[in-house]
Amino acid sequence: MSIFGAENIIEERISEADLRAYFVGFDFGRWRLDELVDVLMDALVDFAFGYHQGVLKDSYHRRILKEAATSIYKIDVFRKAKEAYVDNDSEYEDDIEKKYLKRGEFGELILHLILRDFVNTIPLISKIYFKDSDGMTVHGFDAVHIGPDLNNTSANSIFFGESKLYKNGERGVQALLEDIEDHFKRNFLKREFALIGKKRNSFQRLEEFTNLNSLEEYKKFLEEKEKWFDRLDKITTKNGKLEELFKSVTIPLLCTYTSKIFLKHNQENEKFKKEYEGEIKKLKEILDNRLKKLREKYENSGEPIQSDLNIVIMLFPVPSKKELVKELHQRLLHIQGI
Repeated sequence: MSIFGAENIIEERISEADLRAYFVGFDFGRWRLDELVDVLMDALVDFAFGYHQGVLKDSYHRRILKEAATSIYKIDVFRKAKEAYVDNDSEYEDDIEKKYLKRGEFGELILHLILRDFVNTIPLISKIYFKDSDGMTVHGFDAVHIGPDLNNTSANSIFFGESKLYKNGERGVQALLEDIEDHFKRNFLKREFALIGKKRNSFQRLEEFTNLNSLEEYKKFLEEKEKWFDRLDKITTKNGKLEELFKSVTIPLLCTYTSKIFLKHNQENEKFKKEYEGEIKKLKEILDNRLKKLREKYENSGEPIQSDLNIVIMLFPVPSKKELVKELHQRLLHIQGI
């Protein structure tokens, strides 16, 4: 059973080693927007705080939920996105010059939910928690989780995730590839690992943990997180080999995007599913072709990007990016006022 019950709202239509595809269906001809936003809000506390204050995924009482919503709007990009989507009833274009503003569109929250409920990961660190608490740069990845190795379920993997929320799926896939090119280089990775490593001790100590129902879970998490911090530390302070770590790295790339197939259908029948799968296949082919060119570009460069990175593309078409983002901001604003 999943943590937040996302599988009751989101269907994982395709689950392969390098491709996962999702969609939310209809109820009496209405796309289930409210239900999707509900389950994303269920994951809000977990997304905002991670395990830095212990195991909070079951703590949905009003104070903690309000604190999580407030922490989101202490971050500049979310405040600006709220002004665009709610105050001005507009949206960011895919080619917006200041691309960092798109982080306020909740792509990271969607990735968090999918990793937690469909891949069974645990967040290693939370960017939201640290941006709220100390205003410091944390790392460049949209998600840093630990979870089962998708190619060897008896082993664990560290997940460095990237997410995009775009009007156009092809542009979103291209933007993810640009992240791969920017982020998976030796110097960038060592710098990012060092930033992550500084957060090693920013977790509640076991002797301070009072929730007896989650004590064993938290104890196991602390043991697991120490293993991964040790491995990252070996790279940054002991000149360890990147290739040794990358044998245990998974790179989920999530693209949530506006799809026209929802204009043609109002039920998830076989016709809808066939068209949906055709669209997913087309985007996967585009990504594979461009990734091949990217790897050829860095062939014999000594950079991790030229190797067979364990990339898992995740595609999540929705009827309207604007409608989804606007509803998420409106729900957060409501939670702040409860």
